[in-house]
Amino acid sequence: MSDTISLPLSGIKVVEFTHMVMGPTAGVILADMGAEVVKIEPKGGDNTRRLNGSGSGYFSMYNRNKKSVCIDLKTQKGKQVALDLISSADILLENFRPGAMDKLGFGYEQLSQLNPSLIYCSLKGFLSGPYAHRTALDEVTQMMGGLAYMTGLPDKPMRAGSSVIDITGGMFGVIGVLAALEERHRTGKGKQVTSSLYETTAFMVGQHMAQQKTTGEAPPPMSVRRSAWAVYDIFHCAGNEQVFVGVVSDTQWRLFCEAFEFNELANDPDLANNNGRVAKRNRLLPVIQERFSHMSKNALMDKLEQTGLPFAPINKPSDLFDDPHLNAGGLVEITLSDGTKAKLPALPVEMDGQRFGLRHDLPRSDDTEDTLSAIGYSDEQIQQLAEQNVI
Repeated sequence: MSDTISLPLSGIKVVEFTHMVMGPTAGVILADMGAEVVKIEPKGGDNTRRLNGSGSGYFSMYNRNKKSVCIDLKTQKGKQVALDLISSADILLENFRPGAMDKLGFGYEQLSQLNPSLIYCSLKGFLSGPYAHRTALDEVTQMMGGLAYMTGLPDKPMRAGSSVIDITGGMFGVIGVLAALEERHRTGKGKQVTSSLYETTAFMVGQHMAQQKTTGEAPPPMSVRRSAWAVYDIFHCAGNEQVFVGVVSDTQWRLFCEAFEFNELANDPDLANNNGRVAKRNRLLPVIQERFSHMSKNALMDKLEQTGLPFAPINKPSDLFDDPHLNAGGLVEITLSDGTKAKLPALPVEMDGQRFGLRHDLPRSDDTEDTLSAIGYSDEQIQQLAEQNVI
């Protein structure tokens, strides 16, 4: 789905003051769906472009389909460039520390007077409350929100293997923005929307909070969890390869026993229902593991697929580049700063069977002049800004 006219957010203008993951995630969702997103970067470009290690993929993953303007916001003329963009924008995104935008003169109260229809989305560490002033990170809120506890081993909390709170916090921000956009259709007025890392973490572990109230016991980490199902585990195949298998209903249990010829298990009345099987896990799992240990990984997965049972190979992220399903439309090819082509995950949404693709490659830090020209700045104005070291 690359035709801008057909995209659901075509005609929506977004100005993005963001860095790292949470804010850019909100921006790339809106951009993929057709919004015109202009990313405001400091002179020299967003520092996220230059991160190494686990941060080296942030910029390339979360900034496609955007345009970029690199300006010095500490100068009056740099601020005016930003205000010119904001004055005609539908949405503003920002994820800087509390108070930073107000100091620059770009707080909600100031900008809502300039543009009353503006939807102003702040992506923060915390919503209103005693912690609102704190600076947060994904890992900070995973730790204090119980997610690291639930992910790790007992007495060894461990963050999830992705920036899951940054990403989902950005998603909640988009949900709020789209709700405010719908309300604006009726009222003509914009609104301030805030999403946060900490409350997003709490929402994600809410099922475990509810579990405690339901059972009367605090849930242990998922690494030592009491599974709700008897067969819900990683099994070793021939060659020491691994496959996850889940059997989550009595119907699936009967299909499982038939497919793998577990006749004795199928005829045992103590195993006919899920709770009975859970009580006998210590007996069941060694029998299943023994059978699977003589099967190749492919043979096991083929049988599970034919039977319609849940299963998964244990993949690394690098395995996804060659995944046939993702390569049938789930990857978008972008160009990295060094010219390398990379296929990265598309937005995980279809509309009428169509996926959201690439309209603009990653913005370059030297795209400023082209972007300003596109919003009506003359060559002379752009030259003056360059000479004054604003851009």
